[in-house]
Amino acid sequence: MTKQILASFAFLALSAASAATFKVTLVDSTLDKGTTFKAGDYKLDVKQNSVVLTNGKRRVEIPAKIENSNQQYVRTHVIYNDSKGKYVIQEIELGGTTTKLTLDSGVQTGGGE
Repeated sequence: MTKQILASFAFLALSAASAATFKVTLVDSTLDKGTTFKAGDYKLDVKQNSVVLTNGKRRVEIPAKIENSNQQYVRTHVIYNDSKGKYVIQEIELGGTTTKLTLDSGVQTGGGE
């Protein structure tokens, strides 16, 4: 009986650790692989190799690289890149965590020299 209870707690802990949900506010229309996101609040679910943005009935999954930083981010910060006059989400630093998400938007961004 005790082993079953411990196994159940271990399963719940693993389930909770594998996915996390955050609130993200987009301040401008953004683009991802041709999908436009209007300004507003979104629910952000972090998966193993992607993130899912949800606003009402709309749900979009975007491939992402999940990285851990040496510092804890004080607040959630969305970093945009300009692609031909349209804002594209490049990275999201998640407030209260050390997690940084680099999104694969499928859009070529400007480079340096």
